[in-house]
Amino acid sequence: MKFVALGDSFTEGLNDPGPDGHFRGWADRVAERLAQVHPDFEYANLAVRGKLLAQIVEEQVPLAVKMRPDLVSFCAGGNDLMRPGSDPDQMAKTLAGAVRELLATGAEVLLFTGVDVRDTPLMRRMRGKFAIFYLHIRSIADLYGCRVVDQWSMQAIRDWRAWSSDRIHLNEEGHRLVAAKVLDVLGVAGVDTWRYSWPPRDDVDPRARRKEDARWVREFLVPWISRRLRGTSSGDGLDPKRPGLGPWPGAGS
Repeated sequence: MKFVALGDSFTEGLNDPGPDGHFRGWADRVAERLAQVHPDFEYANLAVRGKLLAQIVEEQVPLAVKMRPDLVSFCAGGNDLMRPGSDPDQMAKTLAGAVRELLATGAEVLLFTGVDVRDTPLMRRMRGKFAIFYLHIRSIADLYGCRVVDQWSMQAIRDWRAWSSDRIHLNEEGHRLVAAKVLDVLGVAGVDTWRYSWPPRDDVDPRARRKEDARWVREFLVPWISRRLRGTSSGDGLDPKRPGLGPWPGAGS
């Protein structure tokens, strides 16, 4: 079995540090499990942080097509949706074209909706645009017979304890929950469940919350806006962490 993961920072696995010092993420966690049930398993992860949908289609999809995978995960569009003027309808057309190209190889394509952004102050006002794109994703999946990892339904990752301090990327717990959801959608038994209920949280002093919000604006929001104004990305110049197909380390040993 050959599995190729496409996308941006979500699929690259940002803020889920692995034992080797590199980011792990949900895709690596899924690959580790798939390697346990498929002796001939091979895996490539072409995702690079900061990539827009069109960049993923242009740069990653052709590479995946050449690999002739059995399974492709394709999660993209989050970076586009956060930009002013982005059009979810046009994005859906771009996504559909890429899905058709991947399906033509005989691969199974796994699509993703995103998380409901109503709890995120920065993106709450754009909730309608996010929802339209995610409905398009479900429509594309229905039309072409793709499986969907619906993160909108995952109540556990609406809790801030599933997110890192930048409030944009999942942490270790968040990636673990998404991996459990992916395996569930694929029909592969795993050790975790995505239907997780967090224990009650302690009350937070409003003054401490305001201090944390100010730190977040200074350390994360301002640099993010600055990159957008300069037309740069956090992924500029970076290569995928697993650019070619290969066995999962330790598989079969």
